[in-house]
Amino acid sequence: MKRFNVRWTFGLAAAALGCAAIFPGSARAADKWPTKPIRLIVPFAAGGSTDIVARKIGQRLAERVGQPVVVENKPGAGGTIGAAYARGQPADGYTLFLGTVSTQSVAPFLYKKLSYDPVADFTALAMIATVPNVVVVNKALGVNTLAEFVALAKSSSGGLTYGSSGQGSSNHLATEGLRSRLGVPFTHVPYKGSGPALTDTMAGHVNFMLDVVMTSLPYVQRGDLKALAVTSKARVAVLPDVPTVAEQGYPGFEAIGWFSLFAPRGLPEPLAEQISESVKAVILQDDMQQFFSAQGAMASGVTRQAFEQIIVDDKAQWGQVAQTAGIVPE
Repeated sequence: MKRFNVRWTFGLAAAALGCAAIFPGSARAADKWPTKPIRLIVPFAAGGSTDIVARKIGQRLAERVGQPVVVENKPGAGGTIGAAYARGQPADGYTLFLGTVSTQSVAPFLYKKLSYDPVADFTALAMIATVPNVVVVNKALGVNTLAEFVALAKSSSGGLTYGSSGQGSSNHLATEGLRSRLGVPFTHVPYKGSGPALTDTMAGHVNFMLDVVMTSLPYVQRGDLKALAVTSKARVAVLPDVPTVAEQGYPGFEAIGWFSLFAPRGLPEPLAEQISESVKAVILQDDMQQFFSAQGAMASGVTRQAFEQIIVDDKAQWGQVAQTAGIVPE
């Protein structure tokens, strides 16, 4: 997956002046924002990584803009139900959407008919953070390496079972990509978020899960789950003893997730810039960067324009993963 290391560069003063001349009403609306509570739609269940990020960002954004940010969870269908709901809301700055690589880049390859266009129906506001995945298994499986995991999968009737955040989620597609790379059978069990999927992995209802580091980390640290491999090109600082997939004999495999803020398409440009600048200021706070780092994630710092290109590039890459894994949209 392509990686970007671009600094925030907004040029807000010039942009605001130019837009004010062209869209005076929109500029005045941006000046007044916000005058009431803001809704933040999360397309996954409470307790998962997207929900954790949304509540942290929402809390800090509320402190900065002086209005409450109310998180609303609308899970289901790999995040696409929440995305479709957010798409249909007014483009007035009072409904924001915490999208992910699942909802914006992966879903088109797993659903024949999406009720939203991941690019055309949203205004991209800010990329919040990127985070690698980790392969976590129920500790009762008794495997400690990817080689042992592969051997067990090959010897099990029907292969091993895995949980995901839902049909069409990024970890669903990433796990199918891993299955293809390892050459072993897996059986998919979709959930409405990574929280319930992790719970069932620990309980042994499914054998393993490929999950973002930030939600699996505390369970790995407590010994409730066994981490076999991370899906980044390099090891993760918070899991220094966990090797990458590539290190264990399967080079070329990488699966990185991201969390980003969107608004329904049609948001006036001055208001989009104002919201982006507010979120940027929150993300770049030292304690927020430390928050993400401590959980194996990296706070983002890309421009809105670069972020839009990331969505396009990721869509192309995940399409290749889907094709390689033999996934047919349903």
